[in-house]
Amino acid sequence: MQKKIKVLIVDDSAVVRQTLADLLASDPHIEVIATAADPFIAAEKIRDEVPDVITLDVEMPRMDGLTFLQKIMSQHPIPVVMCSSLTEKGSETALKALEYGAVEIIQKPRMGTKQFLEESRIHICDAVKAASMVHIKRISEIACKLTPKLTADAVIAKPTSHAMIQTTEKVAVVGASTGGTEALRSFLEAMPVDAPGIVIVQHMPEHFTASFAKRLDSLCGISVKEAENNDTVIRGRALLAPGNHHLLLKRSGARYFVEVKDGPLVSRHRPSVDVLFRSAARYAGKNAVGVIMTGMGDDGARGMLEMKEAGAFNIAQDESSCIVFGMPKEAIKLGGVDSVLPLGAISAEVVKQCM
Repeated sequence: MQKKIKVLIVDDSAVVRQTLADLLASDPHIEVIATAADPFIAAEKIRDEVPDVITLDVEMPRMDGLTFLQKIMSQHPIPVVMCSSLTEKGSETALKALEYGAVEIIQKPRMGTKQFLEESRIHICDAVKAASMVHIKRISEIACKLTPKLTADAVIAKPTSHAMIQTTEKVAVVGASTGGTEALRSFLEAMPVDAPGIVIVQHMPEHFTASFAKRLDSLCGISVKEAENNDTVIRGRALLAPGNHHLLLKRSGARYFVEVKDGPLVSRHRPSVDVLFRSAARYAGKNAVGVIMTGMGDDGARGMLEMKEAGAFNIAQDESSCIVFGMPKEAIKLGGVDSVLPLGAISAEVVKQCM
């Protein structure tokens, strides 16, 4: 019998603690072993029983989540999922937490429609499962029965013909999930100022992507911004999908631009890498270079195969440099990948393929 993932919930709100506990308990592969109202109580709970994953509130009395995270990582490293509200301060702190070793960010669950709560359940359970895989020694992905997944068909139809004629410009499309925030920072920092236009889907909640894009923009030689509808894809700029919206690459003549679009979860995500990659297959074809990075699950694998069939050149991050070798592994398994490279070599290969 498969061992359950033991979770400790740390949040000062009793309502949030109960809601998180109920959502996590709905998954047969997750067990909530304790809850705590603040880090001091959490420390006592950890002494009683060490969890596999901690969900940690960002803003709490007595000790904030960031300080507690630093103590966890220095004294007894345990995978941590940051649970943040939608405040600007909360977003910035949660992003800082990723630098300090947190694995994922999730939005605090709040009451809403049945569909909203179901999507929250999927995001939260998947984040905990992804976090449970983050160890010094990689472990295989958890085999579990998943909620049926929609494909990119739900947002964009398959290409009806093969690659469009090649133009002078090429474009890079990138997908990432767990561990992707730091992987993308490394990838984009290595890009020259005249890098090809880049379009990115990073699985991240709504309202966090704007702060993440600003952080990347301050660190990189190229400009980075959260994508807005009809933004042009130009050299020296990366466009990041806004949280909770799909992002598609489109084309008008020789000009590439993006469409920000609502829609259902695709491959359990919104934004979905499969949606971006399918749009690249349809509108860029052999003018595209695809990159799939660290992350749990298989989002992007089918889309990458469609890109390859349309003439694109595709790169997957290798296992040794991935936090979770899920998405790249599935893309490789489907046969959509041309080159498997360590993270540090991907930027140079993208530039080379776009020359």
